[in-house]
Amino acid sequence: RIQSQVISTIIMAASSSVSFLLSALLAVITFAVMQVYKVPLGSSQPMTIAGGFLGSVFFLFILTAFGNLERAWLGKDFQTGIFPEVVVCLFLSVLASGFVHRVCSTVCLLFSLAHLYYINRLSNVTYGPAVGKTPVVVPTKKKK
Repeated sequence: RIQSQVISTIIMAASSSVSFLLSALLAVITFAVMQVYKVPLGSSQPMTIAGGFLGSVFFLFILTAFGNLERAWLGKDFQTGIFPEVVVCLFLSVLASGFVHRVCSTVCLLFSLAHLYYINRLSNVTYGPAVGKTPVVVPTKKKK
């Protein structure tokens, strides 16, 4: 099991702007592959599952691109949230999978939610759980 540690400075492999460009390029390539192979991906059950999986990979790429774009524009302390980032990216990926086959969109939704769960889990291990507002309890003095 990976132990989470307090990391003062995290060195990233690429900056947010470079990561945005790479993710956006991979998202475009994934969408193009899905459109070029639309007929084979919709031809049988295993291929529709593969088409849905490709749609979930498309979801990962556009979510990464969207988050890195916001991080580059809004500062390094910005965090991607459920709404609107994840919802918009999930909608776009299900729509792109729907262009291939109707079943691909359902499979894409299921795989994307699984990917999202593991991304969140990996983020919690790497950076620690999200800090929420905790209520402050003020001790009161007892009367004698």
